[in-house]
Amino acid sequence: MPALPPDGRPLIGSTVRLDPLVPADAEALFPLFADPAVYEQGYVMHGPPADVEETLVHHVERLRAPGRIPYTIRLVSDGTVVGTSSLMDVDVTNERTHIGSTLYGSRWWGTAVNPESKLLLLAHAFDDCGMGRVKIQTDALNLRSQAAIAKLGAQREGVLRRHVRRADGTFRDSVVFSILRDEWPAVRDGLRARLASDQR
Repeated sequence: MPALPPDGRPLIGSTVRLDPLVPADAEALFPLFADPAVYEQGYVMHGPPADVEETLVHHVERLRAPGRIPYTIRLVSDGTVVGTSSLMDVDVTNERTHIGSTLYGSRWWGTAVNPESKLLLLAHAFDDCGMGRVKIQTDALNLRSQAAIAKLGAQREGVLRRHVRRADGTFRDSVVFSILRDEWPAVRDGLRARLASDQR
């Protein structure tokens, strides 16, 4: 059975829900993108842009470009917006996609938000869409993100040197991880066990 593109359905867990991002979400995302802590290890830029609000409006439009499904991540309990992530670079012929453009407010780092968000995105990619490979990558400067990706159970593949131009004109090296279809059941079980442990 051939792979299918992500269809933009809401992805709902016990802690977070991921809804397709719409322009109206920019206002709620504004304080997350304005947080200097987000940029300390190389997220897109080296610091909040001079005009965060205007930049964010353009960023939201870019996230909604063809070929990607961007999500706004909210707490199930009260609807608080805690971040954003995307399924992108969808290639159904080669059965692969990429989880990227992920950002969480710093107050939710180290909580169930990231593992459950990744569990929902990976389940949609592998179980609903029939993907064979999901890539996750981050800036080589972002040691916190690399540790979080490895903790998911993703395999580190290597470094793409001088890979992406940052907003300040410098180039980042990207550390690439992936999860393959055959690895997904173990990754899924590990994430479920981790989330169950967090809820005790």
